[in-house]
Amino acid sequence: CVFLPVFTVLSLQFNSDSAARHSLYVKEHKVRAEKSFHRPQDRTLFVLNIPPYCSEDVVKELFSQFGNVESVELRDHPGSTQESGPKLSKFFRPPGKQGFNVGYIVFKKSSSLTEVKSHPHDVPLVVCTEQRPVRTGVQKWIQQYTESFIHPDKLQQTVDSFMENYDKCKEEEAERQKEEAEQQKEEEEGWVKVTRGNKGTKARPHSEAANQRTLQKEMRKKKRKELMNFYTWQHRNTQKEHIAELRKKFEEDKQRIALLRAQRKFRPY
Repeated sequence: CVFLPVFTVLSLQFNSDSAARHSLYVKEHKVRAEKSFHRPQDRTLFVLNIPPYCSEDVVKELFSQFGNVESVELRDHPGSTQESGPKLSKFFRPPGKQGFNVGYIVFKKSSSLTEVKSHPHDVPLVVCTEQRPVRTGVQKWIQQYTESFIHPDKLQQTVDSFMENYDKCKEEEAERQKEEAEQQKEEEEGWVKVTRGNKGTKARPHSEAANQRTLQKEMRKKKRKELMNFYTWQHRNTQKEHIAELRKKFEEDKQRIALLRAQRKFRPY
């Protein structure tokens, strides 16, 4: 098997009476490009070949014998946490694919990974027990059909919670834009209001609008520093250029009037 040199093989058994066994391939999750807070590399276990009847709760119960489990994430293919996107409510989540999954199990202690990898292959992990029954077949279909109905009260509660968070974010954004507008006005007038911020607050990253205002401010400073006609020779050259422009315009007007007279279209009165 190509997984044996890298992965540790665990045996999975549906119940104690079942003769069939299933193999799970586990290893410590280590990816150089990924540095995620949700998947610490010293406490995260990567699992392949998880059967469809194992939900996140079932997987958490199975691996809790090796140590306390913080979180379990099941996906249809391996990937970074950025690909998963924001976590949606079950009411708005698209139906998942039916099939074998991969899992990311985060333990509270890194020593749990050693216990998982040292677990003997001939001792299977039992999925369905009296304390943890797992429904299959018709019972599972009935449960899925019952859970497919949406309760209006729970849906309304989820929508209200989402809108409260949305309104809060919009208010914070409006307040931030108001502060930036006041700051820009103060800078244009030449006065800057200095206030003492809260201890431990972090500076906001510069937005595109803030960078544009900073650039405009620097351009205004540069224009104010420029001295126009400071020396006498600069003023004299400016007057010469203005007189030359007037003479050029006068000659053009004379030629235009002469052309109109030749065409007998010149009527000054």
